[in-house]
Amino acid sequence: MLLATPLVPVAGAAAAAPVPCPRPAPPAPGPTPPVTPSPDPVQRAVGGPRLATSGLVVPPGVPKPPKVAATSWLVADLDTGEVLGGCGPHEYATPASVQKLLLAATMLPRLDPADVVTITAGDLDIEPGSSAVGLVEGGRYRVDTLWLGLLLRSGNEVANALARLGGGADGVAGGLRAMNEHARQLGAYQTHAATPSGLDGPGQFTSAYDLALITRACFADARFRSYVATREATIPAQPRQRAKGFTIDNDNQLLYHYPGALGGKTGYTDLARHTYVGAAERGGRRLVVTLLGADVIDKRGWQQGAALLDWGFELPPAASVGVLVSPGAASASAPPASVPPQALPGGASGAETARSATFAGRLRSASLIGLAVGVALLAGALVGRRRWRHRTAGGTGRPTRTP
Repeated sequence: MLLATPLVPVAGAAAAAPVPCPRPAPPAPGPTPPVTPSPDPVQRAVGGPRLATSGLVVPPGVPKPPKVAATSWLVADLDTGEVLGGCGPHEYATPASVQKLLLAATMLPRLDPADVVTITAGDLDIEPGSSAVGLVEGGRYRVDTLWLGLLLRSGNEVANALARLGGGADGVAGGLRAMNEHARQLGAYQTHAATPSGLDGPGQFTSAYDLALITRACFADARFRSYVATREATIPAQPRQRAKGFTIDNDNQLLYHYPGALGGKTGYTDLARHTYVGAAERGGRRLVVTLLGADVIDKRGWQQGAALLDWGFELPPAASVGVLVSPGAASASAPPASVPPQALPGGASGAETARSATFAGRLRSASLIGLAVGVALLAGALVGRRRWRHRTAGGTGRPTRTP
């Protein structure tokens, strides 16, 4: 059952000091983080007002969550949509290869898995040394083989091909537009894709909450569930290119070491650090964990995810701090259709201001209390919003596949 919740920010959630998230050590200094949009109190309330925090949010009286090195994370029930807890669930972060889940959620319904497609030179134009399956130019592969290459080995050339194939006449550019449109349809308003693969690009970001929405949409597709649970697959030979066939295995170690693991996605770039999404089932209950900005101190990314899943399975089914909204159920001042606010000269666009005003009108019709609080918070956010100058993240970085 899909759940929705009113989008009404509350003053108490905004005023309360955030509870520090349990971590084994302070986050290690990394590359200069990219410029992201100013916090929007309405977007941060998607899923419930308790989620609008940069700190820890858990149900009262439950065991403390484990210490993990991720800068933000979220645990939710895949079936009911209840959010069991999180750390900065709506904080902006860089996705790395977990962004391929948005590509999957967008393109799985568009592409026939039985179609045979040809790989182009443009598909192979990826960051040298970055994650690749090993497809060859001119090679002909079934679409379902591409999905396995994407989700098992995080192939960046595969991401380019799938975005191109699903993007229509505009190719990869059309694929990216479709990804960003689909993110908004899901209610993932804090997500913007600049590359289909998750290689770092200007104006690219997501949040732990948005990743949970996207992952839930993925797991609703039976083909996705089959792909991410696959441990080994064969990439067929290409006789015309004199390329031999070979076997690939799944990078997600949760499948091999966590009872009940359903699958997920790993990611890493120098800028994003380790990112991870994992899902598992225990006692008929399916949970998902998303984490961003993780350093490897005492646990790898998937191990941090496993520890949070263990914690989530210990909580009673009624434990909740919010919900994963149904697609189309949440209305907020969504990012522009093609370019995020911080990628525009001078900062936020006039269209964004107009959208905020529209949403304030919706709050007025819904609740007088929601109006008074929501308009005050929105006005404060807009007045206090600083103009920022767009900066890239120093190119695409040097991403590598996460083991």
